[in-house]
Amino acid sequence: MHCLHNPILICSCALGSKAPTLPAMTANLTSATIAFIGGGNMASALIGGLIQSGHAPAVIHVVEPFEAQADKLREQFGVKVEGAASPALADAALVVWAVKPQLFKQAAQPCATHVKGALQLSVMAGIRSTAIAEATGSARVVRTMPNTPALIGRGMSGLYASEAVTSDERAGVERLLAPTGELLWVEREEQLDAVTALSGSGPAYVFYFIEAMMRAGNELGLSTDQARRLSVGTFAGAAALAAQSSEAPTVLRQNVTSKGGTTHAAITTLDEHGVMDAFVQALHAAARRAKELGDEFGQG
Repeated sequence: MHCLHNPILICSCALGSKAPTLPAMTANLTSATIAFIGGGNMASALIGGLIQSGHAPAVIHVVEPFEAQADKLREQFGVKVEGAASPALADAALVVWAVKPQLFKQAAQPCATHVKGALQLSVMAGIRSTAIAEATGSARVVRTMPNTPALIGRGMSGLYASEAVTSDERAGVERLLAPTGELLWVEREEQLDAVTALSGSGPAYVFYFIEAMMRAGNELGLSTDQARRLSVGTFAGAAALAAQSSEAPTVLRQNVTSKGGTTHAAITTLDEHGVMDAFVQALHAAARRAKELGDEFGQG
């Protein structure tokens, strides 16, 4: 989900150690510098949300060594993108870590003396706050697990803050991330593994089921465009209804499942194939993998 391919290029850093604090930054969100270390999918989603909310592209600096991705970011968002960090990033109040978890330690090591004055915001799965603090020299760490709908302002992000993060800094992070969608703070860091399994990876599950519905639509005689519109529209509408209704999803499902009807035939077939149990186990597998990434790459 996070794309940074060359940690050596990323962290030939000159990020200044006297970065302004986040409370100062939140006084003028459109002029505060934010440094993104890594310019892959999730960084793009967050950058898109920030720009859509009015954050100036000129104050968003991205370090992305792969030229094709760098060009894409420049063209899509108009932000400054460099193959390696430069003194232009010295005033960053916030450093956003958007690298692959297995590359973090290698990427962070050359940067440690330069970034310890900034608040660290991580979108990496599994990498724990203690590891981020040790690698960057900053105990002020916020971990967030967003998802790709953040690109259109419809994301769902879980957040956890280390004890060193002030209430003003938490509020500043909320202001920055609010344009990307909904935010949910968790009290225990280990809960982020569950957030990763449910919402972080969640869009892929939805797309998976849309794929299945489109395939069935094609097999039943609909065109690809017709099947896509019906499938996407159904997911969007059902999700909106669930969000607005006070009834549990189980009740909402039962409301449209008349015994002996078409929906009953479909749900019965899913149950016979153990789809719900398999899906629940899939999320457990995602959570286990998030924990494994933390155990392998993210311990301080």
